[in-house]
Amino acid sequence: MLKLERVQSRRERWGIAHIYSSYNNTLIHITDVTGSETIAIGSGGHVVKADRLESSPSTAMNVAKRVAENAKTKGITGVHIRIRAPGGHNGPKNPGPGSQAAIRALARSGLRIGFIEDVTPVPHDGCRKKGGRRGRRV
Repeated sequence: MLKLERVQSRRERWGIAHIYSSYNNTLIHITDVTGSETIAIGSGGHVVKADRLESSPSTAMNVAKRVAENAKTKGITGVHIRIRAPGGHNGPKNPGPGSQAAIRALARSGLRIGFIEDVTPVPHDGCRKKGGRRGRRV
């Protein structure tokens, strides 16, 4: 019986860390592997009071630390990471400054990192882009 309990305590439990990183905020949402059940969630607004600091790398690291500790208490030992930028037909296609810092903080907190993938939405020629016929004139 004792041997069986020790084996179960070492068993890995994986989750998915969804990191949404824009130029205004960074959101980190850890779910189970199916993506249906939330385990831990946090954003830049939970850590700082000033709006302009919500997307900064230092804020993203603090959020990631807080979310990782919360996930570890619930038994998660490793995470697969999905990074998302605003994307779409008008949003920027590259993630904000907080995404790299968040990944680094998740790794330093003791969680194992699985695969890292980019899930930014890509338009399939839907709406017309803004800017007019001759584009944006600066």
